[in-house]
Amino acid sequence: MPSPLLYIGVDPNTGDGDSPTAWVDVDAKEIVFQGLKAGDELRLKVHASPAPNHAPGIPDHEDVLRMPLSMIPIIRKACDVAEGLD
Repeated sequence: MPSPLLYIGVDPNTGDGDSPTAWVDVDAKEIVFQGLKAGDELRLKVHASPAPNHAPGIPDHEDVLRMPLSMIPIIRKACDVAEGLD
């Protein structure tokens, strides 16, 4: 049976409905984020700003999330935890 995700933290400015959250998937050795869905405007910005040597757009198997800046300490902690898995 797979291990549950390791909860790292939730946006400290979370209200009752929005809850950007970070976990670490110990089995897959990945960081998992729940965030605000990207709207059409952000998706267009992503399409217009491709990474070097990559096609513009968002591949069907990927998505874009918005993460509030208040999540920076939690994202750092998730990176530290994930980095320590190796």
